[in-house]
Amino acid sequence: MATNEQIKALRDATGAGVLDCKKALDQFNGDFDKALAWLNEKGLAAAAKKSARETREGIVEAYAHPGGRLAVLVEVNCETDFVARTPEFKELAHDLALQIASMSPQYIRREDVPAELVASKLETHKREALAEGKKPEIAERIATGKLEKFYQETCLMEQAFVKDDKLKVRDLITAAIAKIGENIVVRRFARYELGEEL
Repeated sequence: MATNEQIKALRDATGAGVLDCKKALDQFNGDFDKALAWLNEKGLAAAAKKSARETREGIVEAYAHPGGRLAVLVEVNCETDFVARTPEFKELAHDLALQIASMSPQYIRREDVPAELVASKLETHKREALAEGKKPEIAERIATGKLEKFYQETCLMEQAFVKDDKLKVRDLITAAIAKIGENIVVRRFARYELGEEL
């Protein structure tokens, strides 16, 4: 039988409802870690189902670096204006603005990278590997690996989160969807740095 303290701790860790926390703890005989893993898995599955839902509400978060040399605007959308006003949603939008300011992504998702650029990068990396004397199948793997690294550097969703490098930005958003209970989408962003070439 789960204690109130265990239920509260699990609820704080996951954002899940009281009854779900109690059910998870009872199911795993009070084992906090197993209950946590089960609730997270359940939340991520629910988040995947929500990804097709329409997002018309949200906020535009602005971040200006002290000294006025760098600024970011990011539009983060959700399903309802109620969620857009919650502290959790605002914190997520702020974290995303900080991420963009710090890591300077060029695209939101890997699907946003122009196909010609992807093909060009693959071909260039393959050619370089072949010139180093690598076998064609090895050169192909090297090129694919370097393209993956390019995605991780230039696509917001693929980047390691600046506040926790074990977490990718897409995982941060998926966890927020599971906790908040609505689909969340980064619609667009702009990053301005003083003296930067356009």
